[in-house]
Amino acid sequence: MSTDIVVLILLVVIVVTGSALCSGVEAALLTVNPLRVHELSARPRALAGATLLAKLRKRLGRTLSVLVIANNGFNIFGSLMLGGYAAFVFEQRQISSAALPLFSIGLTILVILFGEILPKSLGSRLALQVSLASAPILHLLGVLMRPLVLLLERLMPAITAENEINTDEEEIRQLARLGSQKGQIEPDEAAMITKVFQLNDITARDLMTPRVAAPTLDGSTKLHSLRDTLLGNDARWWVVLGEEVDKVLGMANRECLLKALLEGSGDLTPADLSQRVEYVPEMIRADHLLDGFRTDKSGIRVVVDEFGGFVGLISADAVLAVLAGWWRKSS
Repeated sequence: MSTDIVVLILLVVIVVTGSALCSGVEAALLTVNPLRVHELSARPRALAGATLLAKLRKRLGRTLSVLVIANNGFNIFGSLMLGGYAAFVFEQRQISSAALPLFSIGLTILVILFGEILPKSLGSRLALQVSLASAPILHLLGVLMRPLVLLLERLMPAITAENEINTDEEEIRQLARLGSQKGQIEPDEAAMITKVFQLNDITARDLMTPRVAAPTLDGSTKLHSLRDTLLGNDARWWVVLGEEVDKVLGMANRECLLKALLEGSGDLTPADLSQRVEYVPEMIRADHLLDGFRTDKSGIRVVVDEFGGFVGLISADAVLAVLAGWWRKSS
């Protein structure tokens, strides 16, 4: 085989390979999970490729500009160069009229199949691996092409836009549902994720035990007179009321009250053994309630209306029941 044919074949391989690399990397950058990239780059000992990849994705318009310039350099300039050189080689052998059209068709098919379709499919399938491996080279190309890219950014300001990571509740719900369908997360985990967002739409008024059903005790009554009441209701906490309407003296623990009875302190009153009350407005959201319960051992709150009147009782169990799926909003 003559030297000029070998050179022609070598140039074809270079052009198709260059086009394939650019196409594969471009597809990988566009399909790689940005959250995964952010997680890898945020690790204490992040890989150098992950850090560079996060920076490249942040200015995705600039990175894609570099790739498009390189890709079109292979596809357009490379094809023109190959066409001219092929015409010269075939003309030397006096087969230009038949060989040149066949060469052009063959080169087009090679570029489409092995320079575009196949590498883009592989780049999409192996997005993270390809992106991490190509990040250092892309960074270097970006530095080398910086003057040209800056000129393009002047002409087309949209390229300069930063690619921020953002999401919303509906997207997270969809991702959880898809993850459950694919078997990547458990169905109960996906359901709980959905319930977490529901906390933002539920208030203490929806979850509370109304005043008429809440366990209450007269603060001035002796414990020995309340024995049957305490034994007949296993509520853990009781609201201790005063003589005035909506006068809440405190919260009394059932175990403490029963212990006092067993120790012969029946002459004490619930007011004597009550603890400080934590009040919450009836319109407070359940997610805020859950944050408050994290720092409180009692896990109980007295719910008041806009005028400060006692309207109900709410516990941490009521909020957790939403996450567990046990709670259903009454119509």
